[in-house]
Amino acid sequence: MSMQQVPSHRRVVVGVDTHKYVHVAVAIDDIGTILDSRSFAADAGGYGQLIDWAASFGGKLTFGIEGTGSYGAGLAGAVRRRGIGALEVVRTDRRDRRLRGKSDTIDAENAAKAVLAGLATAVPKTADGIVEMIRQVKVAKDIAVKARTSAMISLKQVIVNAPDELRQELQALTKMTLINRCAALRPGRVTTVAAATKHTLRSIARRWQQLNAEITSHEKILTELTSSMAPELAKAFAVGPDTAAEMLIVAGDNPERIRSEAAFARLCGVAPIPASSGMTTRHRLNRGGHRQANAALYRVVIVRMQHHEPTKAYVARRTAEGKTKSEIIRCLKRHLARELWAAMRPIREARIESQIAA
Repeated sequence: MSMQQVPSHRRVVVGVDTHKYVHVAVAIDDIGTILDSRSFAADAGGYGQLIDWAASFGGKLTFGIEGTGSYGAGLAGAVRRRGIGALEVVRTDRRDRRLRGKSDTIDAENAAKAVLAGLATAVPKTADGIVEMIRQVKVAKDIAVKARTSAMISLKQVIVNAPDELRQELQALTKMTLINRCAALRPGRVTTVAAATKHTLRSIARRWQQLNAEITSHEKILTELTSSMAPELAKAFAVGPDTAAEMLIVAGDNPERIRSEAAFARLCGVAPIPASSGMTTRHRLNRGGHRQANAALYRVVIVRMQHHEPTKAYVARRTAEGKTKSEIIRCLKRHLARELWAAMRPIREARIESQIAA
């Protein structure tokens, strides 16, 4: 397919289907005509070639990139550094794939057409500041927490199948006493089942201790980063470093990309969705959005329902109005999202001021 030049006042949209090693791009003009399609290596050199190829068409250039949080992150960053607009494109729905088939070129074309039709409007996260640092540490902590939980489950399972005398000695102990006792076991030479069991218990217990120390170090870093970036957010009642980290991760290093508090609530999965039909008017739970952020909001709400006087008063009032506990929790999560969005206002204002100054 020969390349075509587009007048400077016309629009050119480049859709990119991203993969681990290769990115496939399709360029279309503002009436949907395909100008060209190419494949590029998914590395720094390939990003530069792709952007130069896209710029060669002329016109007002915009990129629509799939997977800006994974395989497309590098390309999105390269496009942003060149001062070109980029939008995040969600994967094509299954119905369209059944009708048109599936190929990398078709996916790239669909990405471009989604931008042209106004279906893709999300600005990708920049992932180049403190929030990205927080996200990376949070990943390390979450992995360690899962491993620590797995170690405890394995420890208790080994005790269930341990020789009677050893099982009776350990089964009634509390968690930390059990960990310390098992970590201090001296199995000696592994010549009996009891010695092998002690060896296993000591190994698992010491692993738990190592993971616990690692988690503590991650929590310390998260506390420092979240407190320095968003002190008002970190001070909110029942909002610990984990919850603050999740809220900042949702907002990203460029929170100004989120146009309103309602958009932030939608990202957190707490914006109600109309579910009315006929004479019935109702709303249902939004099952989209960032699930970890939604879970973090839930944990804060549960703590506040038990220990926060204004929240307890709200629950009593809404219960008297006939609301169920689930409905009240959904309302509280929505209110909490509004509160935390307001607490992050200084970050957004600082970003906007820096952009104006630049």
